[in-house]
Amino acid sequence: MSSKRKEEIKKEAKERNVRFLRLMFTDIDGVIKNVEVPISQLDKVMDNEMAFDGSSIDGFVEIDQSDMKLHPDLDTWLIFPWELSSSDTRIARFICDVYMPSGEPFNGDPRSNLKRILKEMEHLGFTEFNLGPEPEFFLFKLDEHGNPSENLNDHGGYFDLAPTDLAENCRRDIVLELEALGFEIEASHHEAAPGQHEIDWKYANAVEACDNIQTFKLIVKTVARKYGLHATFMPKPIENISGSGMHFNMSLFKDGKNAFYDENSEEGLSKTAYQFIAGLLDHAQAYTAICNPIINSYKRLTPGFEAPVYIAWSGTNRSPLIRVPSSRGQSTRVELRSVDPTANPYLALAVLLKAGMKGISEAKSAPNPINKNIYNMDQFEREENQIKSLPMTLIEAIEALKKDKTIIDALGQHIFDRFVVAREADWRKYSTAVSKYEMDRYFKLY
Repeated sequence: MSSKRKEEIKKEAKERNVRFLRLMFTDIDGVIKNVEVPISQLDKVMDNEMAFDGSSIDGFVEIDQSDMKLHPDLDTWLIFPWELSSSDTRIARFICDVYMPSGEPFNGDPRSNLKRILKEMEHLGFTEFNLGPEPEFFLFKLDEHGNPSENLNDHGGYFDLAPTDLAENCRRDIVLELEALGFEIEASHHEAAPGQHEIDWKYANAVEACDNIQTFKLIVKTVARKYGLHATFMPKPIENISGSGMHFNMSLFKDGKNAFYDENSEEGLSKTAYQFIAGLLDHAQAYTAICNPIINSYKRLTPGFEAPVYIAWSGTNRSPLIRVPSSRGQSTRVELRSVDPTANPYLALAVLLKAGMKGISEAKSAPNPINKNIYNMDQFEREENQIKSLPMTLIEAIEALKKDKTIIDALGQHIFDRFVVAREADWRKYSTAVSKYEMDRYFKLY
């Protein structure tokens, strides 16, 4: 099968005049990296012989261990829809796993790490873990020099239509480009905040879904620039308006059937679903560091702007951390609402699956759902309902992460160590920086 697939790829590359090949992978911070080679190297690439310097990638290896190899996933072969320099030549890509020269998967590769956790899932008897993401982003204007400005492209609101939504054509073009690449788009609309947008597509299995998120980000940024716009996935680029999230809709399957669904239960949810929810709630404070990995993430996770703050679950209620949408049968799913689009999707899904599996393996019981708006509860009422809060800052989340062996195991020691070092360094720089707010508030007063 692999040999046949290689021949198909070589044939398509020749027919469509592919001249360059991008070998893409994702670092620990969730940033897409790539090595670009001429198409003449295609055979070498598909034989897993393409080496690169891993010491040049933050969080990977030291200079004395720098030799690493990229193993392309042949199922991720994709020819980008745009042409090179107004000619008919094209660029293609593979998404790769990172390997050591010895032939072992690199334990600092987020994609390989997710595959490791999926194997643990299979040992529990489940055959598939699906994800449907809902990423949001903002569009800002580029200045006369082509640099991102802080000027919004529009001042529309939720579901607004042109002419208020001036980015409609850009968003439509993004959808067309994504569909050309095989995405099954389900919805595209203006979000609640000015300049904010959301595009949703059909769920996929865990690794493919994370690959799709990374491809989506690349397409959004590329198409936006064609319209003189800068697309940002920063969670809270503007104060006092809603920030950007990336809700994760997750479902477990066993032998083709949704393991979260039970037609005989009152709510249509299985014991597995309740146990998975219990695991997510138990480890929420720790995995928040992974799902919300930058300082700015916590400017979004504040009451009053639709983002979840409280560790609870419900059905229709959108104020808790976890919601169970009303669809049942094969569409039964658990929606985690805290994740934001700066999260490394491979790491985020690995820790969430691990947390959910912990709930299943220990037969945890989910607490009662909270069907009242938690934002309207006072502290006494929240304590009465045993509702805890998510960390308020990145450093609080990191401290919670350090104490949670389950989530550390989900990352592996290499990724955990380097993630913590990078985030703590970021926090130290932030803590010693003097902000505009401080100058405005204190400079003249004192």
